[in-house]
Amino acid sequence: MRLLIVSDAWFPQVNGVVRTLDTLRKTLIADGHTVAILAPDQFRTLPCPSYPEIRLALATAGAVGRRIAAFQPAAIHIATEGPLGTRARRWCLRHGHPFTTSLHTRFPEYLYARWRVPIRWTYAWMRRFHSAALRTMVATSSLEDDLKARGFPNLVRWSRGVDTTLFRPRDKGFIDAPRPVSLYVGRVAVEKSIEDFLKLDLPGTKVVVGDGPQLSMLRARYPAVRFVGMKQGEELACYYAAADVFVFPSRTDTFGLVLLEALASGVPVAAYPVPGPLDVLGTSGAGVLADDLGAAVRAALAIPAERCRTHAERYAWSTSAQQFVSNLGVRPDETDANSGTGPTCTAPAPARRCRRLVRAEAR
Repeated sequence: MRLLIVSDAWFPQVNGVVRTLDTLRKTLIADGHTVAILAPDQFRTLPCPSYPEIRLALATAGAVGRRIAAFQPAAIHIATEGPLGTRARRWCLRHGHPFTTSLHTRFPEYLYARWRVPIRWTYAWMRRFHSAALRTMVATSSLEDDLKARGFPNLVRWSRGVDTTLFRPRDKGFIDAPRPVSLYVGRVAVEKSIEDFLKLDLPGTKVVVGDGPQLSMLRARYPAVRFVGMKQGEELACYYAAADVFVFPSRTDTFGLVLLEALASGVPVAAYPVPGPLDVLGTSGAGVLADDLGAAVRAALAIPAERCRTHAERYAWSTSAQQFVSNLGVRPDETDANSGTGPTCTAPAPARRCRRLVRAEAR
């Protein structure tokens, strides 16, 4: 199958969305699919306001359309609601090409945390964006229930996977610091509630891996915390494995790939009892969820590494990729766009539905 994934989040960004899409791409290619990514690195970009590390594509509708048409995809998946996602969605509607979407980030809560944009306004816009899709993929049952209650249609599940070869238990001597080591990995940004972790009175050492708009301010405010910057690959895996507990203070993540990476490294999790941690940990006993985050950290230190690793091994990328492909709604016997027949979807009359939607939006 020829699959085009459109994403406003891509390298050189380092975050859970990028790692998820890159690993999905590699897994699908290994399974024999032809996969292309339409991302900001193919266009001129400008920095995102208040978050310059994120680059937004300055792409015209024509430029996006030409790239889509040249690739001749059998299936199009729009992973983000940014400039590229919006233009690709418009192209699909104009040409009657069915597409799927996925919801990775709670943008309404992020925008409210940064600029106090009313949450209901952003959810209304996102509902309109995703309602045009054949299906919208979400990672967890709690997110699916929340979006259904907000009126989002056509929701299906797409779980995540973790690279258990890269992320595995290793020598804890990689971090030379007083024990226990409490680790945070992720964006250093207000929407991640990272200060909930930094201000805790905990024994040992706090280590923060990541970059973001609050890094300079928080480094000055909490001089005892080790801020080591963004890490990738083997070095990132070594930081995970050297920790004694992984602290996840976010209340807004839709899943939290870092939770699986920590667990695969044999490190227990301490987090709030909110969607994301609730879905990933379940009843596994591989972490502690509590409104008192400090108490959760201290209790999680007693959890054996083997329990964490065993739970993470349930999340295989091969299973995640198969689930993703089945959600695309493209029949496997008719996925060659070069055959001249174009995509064939299992949903009823997707092209006619697309044309109705674009006429409605034009009005």
